[in-house]
Order: sequence, then structure tokens, then C-alpha cells
Amino acid sequence: MRESTTIEPGNEILPPFDSPVGKLGAMICFDLRFPEIALALKRQKADVLLYPSAFMPTTGKAHWLPLLRARAIECTSYVIAAAQVGAHNEKRSSYGHSIVVDPWGEVVAELGGEKMEEPEVMFAEIDFEKLRSVRKALPLKRRTDVYPEV
Repeated sequence: MRESTTIEPGNEILPPFDSPVGKLGAMICFDLRFPEIALALKRQKADVLLYPSAFMPTTGKAHWLPLLRARAIECTSYVIAAAQVGAHNEKRSSYGHSIVVDPWGEVVAELGGEKMEEPEVMFAEIDFEKLRSVRKALPLKRRTDVYPEV
């Protein structure tokens, strides 16, 4: 799609914000390919990472789930990825598969990749006890004195 020809990249990471489901760290779909952004939000105490997305079907089939699970595991955070689905026009369609992944990397909820006549809604529990338990079992603190840019 070469979105870079029409969309200007950002130059900062917005800090996590409070919500009823914990502290949220928001990104965009392209950010999913870069663990550094998610890790920066985790260091700022994000409990849940958000990735609203419109992956293409080809890259979605190959990369969507592995990247989401990797971000959840390496950040020991919940990942919520709302995804557009279906054809938008003759040239563009989206993979779909909105998903919630827990901090252990397990899929908690997922919608399909078929465009429905009516919008779909997905519910998933954000289990803060599981979040604490995984973070305690896997204390993945990075040494910023050795890797100051991380």
C-alpha cells in the first residue's frame, strides 16, 4: 500500500493512559513490527498494548498472530488488536481477526476474517491476577545501564 507516501511518521511515543481495564499503551498497526515501541510503553507501566490495525490479507496470514503473541510475551502485557476486515474497494482489503492475547501469549478471544453484514463485538476478560503472576514469574527487566536506548 505504501502508506508512507501519504502519511507522515510520528516523532514521539505517546505515554500510556489510565482506563477501566488498566493502563493502556496505544500504537498503530505498523508499530507492531517494532518491539522497541511496545517495550518503551511497558517501561512506562502499560498493562495493555493496543494495536488498531488494517493488515493486508497476505501479510496478515503470515505475520499478524506471531507478532501479536511476541509483543504480549516479551512485554508480559495484554495485547488488544482491533482489526478492520474485508474489502474496502477494488484495490484494498483487510485481514481482520481482531484479537486479545494475554501476557503468556495465549489467545483469549478472536474474531474471524470474514466481513459480516453487521459489525461484530468481542468481549474478553483482562485478568489482573494473571498479569501480576506472569510478570512475577518472568521478571523481564532490561538493564538500561547496558542498553540505555532500550
